Amino acid sequence: MKVKMWNNRETGGGAPGGGIRHRNVLALRTAAKTTNAGEESSRHKNARDIMQELHALVGLQGVKKLIEEIYAFVEIQRLRQKEKLAAEPLVLHMIFKGNPGTGKTTVARILGRLFKEIGVLSKGHLVEVERADLVGEFIGHTAQKTREQIKKALGGILFIDEAYSLARGGEKDFGKEAIDVLVKGMEDYRDSLIMILAGYQDEMDWFVEVNPGLRSRFPIHMTFPDYSNRELLAIADLMLKQRQYVLSSGAREELRFIIERERKRHEHSGNARMVRNLIEKALRRQAVRLLQKNCELSREDLMYIVRADLIGGD
Repeated sequence: MKVKMWNNRETGGGAPGGGIRHRNVLALRTAAKTTNAGEESSRHKNARDIMQELHALVGLQGVKKLIEEIYAFVEIQRLRQKEKLAAEPLVLHMIFKGNPGTGKTTVARILGRLFKEIGVLSKGHLVEVERADLVGEFIGHTAQKTREQIKKALGGILFIDEAYSLARGGEKDFGKEAIDVLVKGMEDYRDSLIMILAGYQDEMDWFVEVNPGLRSRFPIHMTFPDYSNRELLAIADLMLKQRQYVLSSGAREELRFIIERERKRHEHSGNARMVRNLIEKALRRQAVRLLQKNCELSREDLMYIVRADLIGGD
């Protein structure tokens, strides 16, 4: 009787093909580790790119610092879970306080993308609503409307602007029903939804006081201050750069004067909306001025905003 001896160096011992299977398993494990490492590196890079976009925004230093803390906290809890250590629960519902045009919606959009990148949210989209989108006109209508908006936001952020208006009508107002449905939605979808309540600072402080149950559910409060004159000019420069326009020196001085004047006239005019309106008006005036020249226009002609484009018709 002939006995066939298997070469352990070729097969790894055991039955025929055992060594090949062993090598295949090792190769698959190595490939999986390499893939995971690559995905981890890409995820980290994408998250840092989003954070750089946040830091490129003008002003908002306190907001940026708090978001850095949130990002670091989420990452460390993820690493602790990976090492089988106790991890803190992630309660990331937020209240944004500030005047219109101070960057609240912009920051919310960035947060949605960041949370998707680091695995907190599956989609990271932003659904913006206000009282009219949540409150109905008859009994039962409000609950239905509010639940529909919650479902739209699953996997992302439900951003409720002027949230305090939900509590303005008193006990019999349907706004209270909307609040109750929102709170239930936070519990039912705690792992797939983040809510942000936004509005003027004083009104949001009042809203949380008259709804004490919200205080513990929204542990993160961000304050968005009005921009300074210098920051508003920087925002104007950024808006123009994105559109490939440039302010002449005279136009810059005129814009600085207009910003200072508007802020003296109106208490809460230190916001980006005011600057955007000024810039868009100047672009229209520049277009009229250039067409009236009735001659061939140079590249510089098409790019420069001059003092005359900012004067008149305010």
